Amino acid sequence: MDAHGARDAYETGAAAPTPAAPPAVPAPPAVPADPVTPTVPAAFPADSVTPATPAIPAPADPAGSAQAAPAPDAASARAPAVGQARAEEPSTDPTSPANPAEAADPAEPVAPRTGVAALSPRYQIGVALALAVVAVAVCVHIGMVFLHVAPSNTLTKTHGKAIDEWIYPEFEQNWKLFAPNPLQQNVAVQVRARIRTADGDFRTTGWFDLSAEDGRAIDGNLLPSHTQQNELRRAWDFYSTTHSGENRTAASRGLLAETYLRRIVVLRLHRAEAAGPDGVLERVQVRCRTTPVRPPEWSEERISLKPVDRVLPWWTVPADESRGGAG
Repeated sequence: MDAHGARDAYETGAAAPTPAAPPAVPAPPAVPADPVTPTVPAAFPADSVTPATPAIPAPADPAGSAQAAPAPDAASARAPAVGQARAEEPSTDPTSPANPAEAADPAEPVAPRTGVAALSPRYQIGVALALAVVAVAVCVHIGMVFLHVAPSNTLTKTHGKAIDEWIYPEFEQNWKLFAPNPLQQNVAVQVRARIRTADGDFRTTGWFDLSAEDGRAIDGNLLPSHTQQNELRRAWDFYSTTHSGENRTAASRGLLAETYLRRIVVLRLHRAEAAGPDGVLERVQVRCRTTPVRPPEWSEERISLKPVDRVLPWWTVPADESRGGAG
C-alpha cells in the first residue's frame, strides 16, 4: 500500500496494515566527491567497489510528507573516504615546515667581528694604549720640529737645549734644498778601515765609496728609503758644519757629530763584511770629495769646478762597535 492508500484508509476508519520492517534510519546526505580524487573507472572489477547499502523504505508519514531518500551512488559513497585518506597524508612539499613553529622567519645571521673589535677586551685596551702613545709621540715630535725651525722666542730660549737634544742629529732641518742657497755640489763620502786579523796581524782595506752605493740603490727605485738618500750626506754635513778645516770642533755638538758619522761608516763596513770572517775593526778613516755642479749655460755665475778633498784623521773604534754593535 502506498502513502495515498494509507491516507485514504485512515480517513475511512480502516485499520492500517502493520509495517513489515523496522523504521529505517535516514541515510546521510551524499557528499560531493573530492575534486582531486579521481572517479573510480567502470573498468575496475565489481568486487573492488563497495556495494551500495540498499535503502530501507520509510514508514508512512501521517501527514503524507515523508518520501523515500534516494540511494547514494557507489562512487559518491566512496569519495569521502578517499578524500579523507588523502588529507591525512603528509605533505611532500620541501618548503612546507613540519612544525608550525618553524614557519616563523629565522633570525638574521650576525656578521663576524673584524679588526680591533674581534680582539678580547684586554687586547683592545692594549691597542688603545699603544695608539695613544704613538699619537702623543707624533704630536711631541711635530712640536719640537716647529720650535726648532721657528724664529727665536721665549720657548726656544728657555728650552733650547732640550729641543736640540731631540732634533740632533737625526732630525736636523735646513734650507739647502730651497733658496737662498740650495745645495749645488756632489758629495762623495768614502771610508777605509784598519783590520786586526785572527792571527794578530793588521791590514788596511781599500776605500769604500759609500755615496756611490747609495746612488746605485736610489737609481731606478721609485720609492727609495730616507737612509739611502740623506743619512750619509746629512751626517757629513753635520760634521763639516761643527768642525773647522783642521778638524777642530767649533760647536758644542762637535762630539755628537763625530760619533754619529763614525757609527754610520762602521755599520756600513760591517754590512759589506770588510773585516772578513774573523777580523776585527780597529780603526776607520773617512774622506770626502766635493765636486761643484756646473751652472747652466744661461747663468752668469762663475765658479771653480775643481774637486775639493778632505781627509779626516783615524778614529779608534770602540769595542762594542768593532764587533757590529751600535756603541
